[in-house]
Amino acid sequence: MLKSMTGYGRGEAVLNGRTITVEVRSVNNRYLDCSVKVPRLYIFAEDAIKSRVQGSISRGKVDVFVTLESIGGEQVVISVNQPVADSYYNALTGLRDRYRLRDDISVSLLSRFQDVLLVEKSQEDVEAVAKDICSVLDIALADFNAMRQREGEKLAQDIRSRADTIAQLLAKVEKRSPQTVSEYRAKLESRMREVLSNTQLEESRILTEAAIFADKVAVDEETVRLRSHLGQLAEMLESGVPIGRKLDFLIQEFNREANTIGSKCTDLEISRHVVDIKAEIEKIREQVQNVE
Repeated sequence: MLKSMTGYGRGEAVLNGRTITVEVRSVNNRYLDCSVKVPRLYIFAEDAIKSRVQGSISRGKVDVFVTLESIGGEQVVISVNQPVADSYYNALTGLRDRYRLRDDISVSLLSRFQDVLLVEKSQEDVEAVAKDICSVLDIALADFNAMRQREGEKLAQDIRSRADTIAQLLAKVEKRSPQTVSEYRAKLESRMREVLSNTQLEESRILTEAAIFADKVAVDEETVRLRSHLGQLAEMLESGVPIGRKLDFLIQEFNREANTIGSKCTDLEISRHVVDIKAEIEKIREQVQNVE
């Protein structure tokens, strides 16, 4: 199924005491360009996130936004800075003994001094956190791809409609082309007879040369190739794999055949059909820029 390169998806879940939110958005780009914005404390998960994105998206400018919030406060570890506590205690006992003070040194007193108690965030299992983020990322990617698929269906419908229009115009060119060749040959024969009226050239030679030149305005080969390209286009739209780059090249072939038909034909009716064909090809080309 065809997918658009532009889309948005969001995922959110509460896992292991954290609310994790992941947003994915993308715009058109020739290749895959993934940018991840994650809190500095969780930067270790960036590679895993990019790897997961690459497995789901083939091209586009993709931005991934990750936020994490702890529930019920962060897990912390409190420890005693023993050297600092010893220094404070020794200083206090020294004051007591020197000045014969009442001994009122207590735990609460020591704990109030700076740096005696150390408050540290508990060590996190980085692999487990990265796994949790990626599981929420999968939710966001599913939402993101569903939106891209909906947009892709609209693109495919529009491209098919324009391809049908090209096929109809091509049928008119094919119907008119033999007649233009005959008309061109008759006109050429008449002109050659007029120009060569005083020469000794045989009638058969004039007819042969006229036929050779007339064949140069025939567009049978080009129309056959263009129909083949239309068939290719239909198959690619049903392939279910990323086809954006292939479509880019195929549309170039569409243009090449249409331009050749236009340059070979001097018939006004066919020229009008070719202009309409090229207009439809250009509209398809614009839509292809949005295809993954």
